[in-house]
Amino acid sequence: MIHPHTYIHPSAKLATNVKIDPFSVIHPNVEIGEGTWIGSNVTIMEGARIGKNCRIFPGAVIAAIPQDLKFEGEQTTVEIGDNTTIREFVTINRGSKDKWVTKVGNNCLIMAYSHIAHDCTLGNNCIMSNSTQMAGHVVMGDNAILAGMCAVHQFVHIGQHAFIAGGSLVSKDVPPYIKAGRTPLSYAGVNSVGLKRRGFSIERINSILDIYRIIYNKGMNTSQALNYIEEEFPAFDERDEIVTFIRESGRGIIKRFTKGSTDDE
Repeated sequence: MIHPHTYIHPSAKLATNVKIDPFSVIHPNVEIGEGTWIGSNVTIMEGARIGKNCRIFPGAVIAAIPQDLKFEGEQTTVEIGDNTTIREFVTINRGSKDKWVTKVGNNCLIMAYSHIAHDCTLGNNCIMSNSTQMAGHVVMGDNAILAGMCAVHQFVHIGQHAFIAGGSLVSKDVPPYIKAGRTPLSYAGVNSVGLKRRGFSIERINSILDIYRIIYNKGMNTSQALNYIEEEFPAFDERDEIVTFIRESGRGIIKRFTKGSTDDE
């Protein structure tokens, strides 16, 4: 299953049924789980931890050191979960002394030419479409989707089940369960199509929509809206997730689009 024109460092740990195509290089201190396929001209660098049944396409570079001038050679890792697909020329940098690890969850799809910088954390079932660029320390929740050519600012948080339109500049936190689009990036409604596909009931989707109407359409400031939601809406998982996400937002959340909006508003 290992082509003779592949180089594998003796200290790398590969499961017995890993398949590696020619001209790929596996550095020391690498672990690759069973059933994983690695295409030609892939470079797996020191500190990579790759799960089971992954597919890594030609030209990808996994676990290169951070593109961070503060990096001092500390021993950090990249952890990639099971059943994740990494397409052509994707780059995923290992962590720095902030989190010590860059994580990509299970069942993710990272499309061609995308970049995941140091100390990022992606949940399970995430999709990054072609040429999406993610700066350091970004957190992306389960089932979130970034359409093509998005650029995500460092330290941004993207909530679970969120969908962000292609070509977006993501400089503020994007709350869970919503769609985001336009310029500047703005709230564009609840991601009802994605939620239906994942088994959310119409009643639950409508409850989420009612919460976001309070946040974005009722003229309250953020604190007022969250207090109102906690007082007037019965507790349920999605309500609590939304409230906690917004309260803990470090960069502030995206706003509702208004005609004449600018990035300074």
